Amino acid sequence: MLKNKGLLWIAAIALLIGLSACGGNKTNNGANEQPPTSNTGNNNGGATVDTAQAESLYGKNCVSCHAVDLAGGVGPNLQHVGSELSLDQIKTQISNGGNGMPAYKGQLKEDEIAALAAWLADHKS
Repeated sequence: MLKNKGLLWIAAIALLIGLSACGGNKTNNGANEQPPTSNTGNNNGGATVDTAQAESLYGKNCVSCHAVDLAGGVGPNLQHVGSELSLDQIKTQISNGGNGMPAYKGQLKEDEIAALAAWLADHKS
């Protein structure tokens, strides 16, 4: 019985650690900013996509919940999010969070949220 309680505590602690990782980058002092690259596109309603910046931001803030391949896990699958949500809806979700997702307004700059949203909006089926 005591052994089962110990295993339950270990599982609970592991779950809490895993869920806390979904919060992403709590501060952004500019130290991790990437310079603009020429790897840009314009395929989602006029929004310019800086792929290198967006992928870097995704890796630092989103991958723990949405997976490296955007397939989801703790968070939903984002592989075709551009077919499901508009650019503005994606920006709002990133900024305000909701449904278990933390808000990134105040943690990411507006241009970073815009870059990430434009990149995600470009992911269509």
